[in-house]
Amino acid sequence: MAVAPRQVKNKRNADGTLTGRPGTVYDVNIKYKTPDGYKSYAKKGFATKKEELQHEAEMRAKLINPSFIATAAAQAKQTVRDYLLEWVENHGALNLRPSTFAGYKSNINNHIIPCIGHVQLRQVTPAMLDNMFQKLFEKGLSQSSVRYCQRIMSVALEAARKYNYIENNPAHDVITKFGKQGKTPEPYTIQQMQQLMGSILGTEWEMIIMLGGMYGLRISEILGLRWDNVDMENGTFKVVEQLPFKLPAGALTLPEELPPVKSYDRVLPITEAARPYFERQLDLQARQKELCRLSGTVYYDNRLVIAKPNGVPLRREAVSSDFGQLLRRFELPHIRFHDLRHTAATNMHQLTGDFYTVGQILGHSLKGVGMQLGISSNLDSVTAQYVDVRLDRKRAVLDTYHNTLHPCEKNKVKKKAQKKSHDRER
Repeated sequence: MAVAPRQVKNKRNADGTLTGRPGTVYDVNIKYKTPDGYKSYAKKGFATKKEELQHEAEMRAKLINPSFIATAAAQAKQTVRDYLLEWVENHGALNLRPSTFAGYKSNINNHIIPCIGHVQLRQVTPAMLDNMFQKLFEKGLSQSSVRYCQRIMSVALEAARKYNYIENNPAHDVITKFGKQGKTPEPYTIQQMQQLMGSILGTEWEMIIMLGGMYGLRISEILGLRWDNVDMENGTFKVVEQLPFKLPAGALTLPEELPPVKSYDRVLPITEAARPYFERQLDLQARQKELCRLSGTVYYDNRLVIAKPNGVPLRREAVSSDFGQLLRRFELPHIRFHDLRHTAATNMHQLTGDFYTVGQILGHSLKGVGMQLGISSNLDSVTAQYVDVRLDRKRAVLDTYHNTLHPCEKNKVKKKAQKKSHDRER
């Protein structure tokens, strides 16, 4: 019988995650003829009959082709090292952000290959992976680092399963329990953000921290923002480019086209509280260009909103390092620069409760923002209610947060509105 339904106590969903609920799964059993006689093929645990029938049809077509059988067998015999190095290059170049791609390669070469790189792909077992994780713990790796290696193996071996190199993904059945990761610093409160913003006003830090702490931009998005994408007249800016992940040391200019950001078509409003920061930055760069001209030195016009006094792009590593020193100087609690993004997300959500719009402002997936804010990641029903978030809704959420940080700006806006109303009455 090719199709065999079976009852299980803990059924997996379509993503392969255990649901904790009983249900029916479907197994494929195919007997086929080869030059060496009859052989059998089996694959178990399909969540739906439709998936099982589709897989059965695909496998029947492949199994009668001797070249496919030989290729799959050969791939299964390759070592974990050979498979992972080929997989990460083919998969990572197209599907991973540069920073994630670099992290995958580093962990594969430094931690996974030294432990099980010599093992054939088809011989990898859950026990072998658990043993690897234990060795990495004994080596001194943190919980988050070992968990990252587990994630890499899970994704890579799932690809091997889908390619039919292996029957099952052994990473799904490991028993290692990963403890809590190192505690992420608490995001700044409104009062702490006000203290920080007041401390850096008038310095080279004010624009960088404003974009990170008031809009939640990533550091690469901040350092890659160009004036070409800022529309002061209409009060908007686009987050469509980012600084290259590996900026060569001593680079003076940037390529005309920068790497795209993860989220496309991200247009954000320039609020009344944020506008003075943009205007001061424009004036500052105009003075810097003039001073370079008068002194006879070169100004490298990369059209960046954030740059060194001579227009040269800043390096993210330097900004992150100097940010820590800045906080120590002002005796503020330690956070990473990226935690300014968490600060913006948390404060906007607490002030407005508009989870979806906050996610759109950050250019983040619903699941990612939900995990960051401690909200359930089962958000299919929420996603179905929305198609787009209009600019005016983003402006409303950002205005609420920015005006809370800058109450004086809020009063200015109110006075302008009252004056316009009074003029109309006259």
